[in-house]
Amino acid sequence: MSKCRKIELLAPAKDATIGIEAIKHGADAVYIGATAFGARSQAGNDIDNIKRLVDFAHQYEARIYCTVNTIVYDHELKDVERMVQRLYRSGVDAIIVQDMALLRLDLPPIALHASTQCDLRTTEKAMFLEQMGFSQLVLARELSLSEISDIASKVRVPLEGFCHGALCVSYSGRCQISHALKGRSANRGECAQFCRLSYDLEDKNGNKLMKSKHLLSLRDFNASDRLEQMINAGISSFKIEGRLKDVVYVKNVVAYYRQALDQIIASRNDLARSSYGTSTLTFTPTLEKSFNRSFTRYFVDDKHPNNGTNMASLNTPKSQGEYLGKVKSVNGNSIMLDSSTTLANGDGLSYIDRDGNFDGIRVNKVIGNRILLRESCKMQLGDNVYRTYDKAFNDILSKPSAKRTIDIDLTMWSVGKQLCLKACDERGCSVVHSLKLDQVPQLALKPQRERQIQVLSKLGDTIFNLRSCNIVGDYFIPMSVMAQLRRETIELLELAHRASYHRDIRKPENKEAAFPYPNLKSADNVANHIAEQFYRDHGATTIEPAIEVDGMINESHPVMHTRYCLRRELGACLRDKKAHIKLPSPLFLRNGNTLLKLDCNCSRCEMTITIV
Repeated sequence: MSKCRKIELLAPAKDATIGIEAIKHGADAVYIGATAFGARSQAGNDIDNIKRLVDFAHQYEARIYCTVNTIVYDHELKDVERMVQRLYRSGVDAIIVQDMALLRLDLPPIALHASTQCDLRTTEKAMFLEQMGFSQLVLARELSLSEISDIASKVRVPLEGFCHGALCVSYSGRCQISHALKGRSANRGECAQFCRLSYDLEDKNGNKLMKSKHLLSLRDFNASDRLEQMINAGISSFKIEGRLKDVVYVKNVVAYYRQALDQIIASRNDLARSSYGTSTLTFTPTLEKSFNRSFTRYFVDDKHPNNGTNMASLNTPKSQGEYLGKVKSVNGNSIMLDSSTTLANGDGLSYIDRDGNFDGIRVNKVIGNRILLRESCKMQLGDNVYRTYDKAFNDILSKPSAKRTIDIDLTMWSVGKQLCLKACDERGCSVVHSLKLDQVPQLALKPQRERQIQVLSKLGDTIFNLRSCNIVGDYFIPMSVMAQLRRETIELLELAHRASYHRDIRKPENKEAAFPYPNLKSADNVANHIAEQFYRDHGATTIEPAIEVDGMINESHPVMHTRYCLRRELGACLRDKKAHIKLPSPLFLRNGNTLLKLDCNCSRCEMTITIV
């Protein structure tokens, strides 16, 4: 029988506390930033806190991956070496890497994962990175199921794919607009999020075609109804975006995807979960209740989707929340909706008015089906209303809302004056422990089994849940002795598991492998001499330095490269003969003094953006 393929749910964590909650709510792995060099500069953590997260996660054989996925400058290479060595000693399972210099540094044998910042879109690049010793490959978010399947057919290492969260409009690792305009590099974790700004759409003469719309701001990714298709295509690790998200977001989204993946795994005999334990929740997870700009499947179903795909959130980059219904009555600060959803004092609402403007307001009081708002608003009959903050839901998640336990089987028997207890858990770990009694146990005058099971099942201060208990013989045993035996046996079981925990080690670099693209541009992010030598050793002939190093960018140099096409989004695709909107060429985006030119490569169905 073939070995089951392990499926991993990978959760984000801004800090160790959120990471622990992600594990409790069902994550098989957590990715978290270290002290520096992570692609979210505001989400760094000291090594002691990371070790605290590691120790908690490893109880369930859940893994901790640290992001070391910025580009690295020459003067920082030794700092990276020292940091990774400390991460390895803390027990971290792998580091997520963008800069190829890390393959040549003096690092411990820690497993390496290729970051999404590596712009992993092709089979050729995937095959190369596998030969470089990467244990897991994080695919570009833009890939379709067929493209994922093609890559999976060419490599043997697990493929990691995003399943939920915010989307960068540009291919990850190839967005230079923030550095070009603000000196804040996305490849250094300092993105200024120009894609979330509002823009006027103009023609070459400056005529405004659209005014003040968030034309580059994508909706949030949601592949919750495509998980099995993604598994069949080759994804083994399902990644939730959100290292800057709060604990309520992480709890809710992780719990939702845990339940969804568990249903798929339970229905098949070729899949297995990659960690252990069962999470018991105090709430029903609902994706719409957490921050979202409304949802899109992006390119999962087709790399060339039909005209007008609604990938963008044109009216606002803020959270839209869950849809409630339409306004059917307005009287000052009092409204009624055509919705049966129960609202509560303190709920947050949002709406989009007839002009497409987005606004938010708080609920002050609910009387029957009438909602009293804290102030008057511009809602009109027929406006769509959403709930962006569910107070009752958030109150539940602001408290302990999940417990994760490991099933354990206990067997107790006696041999002479020895009282023995065997503990076996679902992780495959087992121990046998015994205590010496003062005398050989006597046969009980009354049945003891129920009382003894009650004593042995008192595991409340541990991670264990008693699945079965077998007691051989009906002898009288003092409760205090059984409690001591149970406690010491559980301690030994935990020690045995820690001693047997296995970490993957780094695979060797194939020095003979050729990099498939010998001419590297600045967007390939070569920022130090070791990375440059790495690419030359693998056949690169020309290498432009990263703009963070060179500092030069000209008008013909794209600062953003994306599969998202604004023409297609607006229903004006040049390849679609049935397009119902005609737009001139070229198109420009303006925000204040910033003017961006859009160029559509219709043969590749891609768009580039340059600064004018």
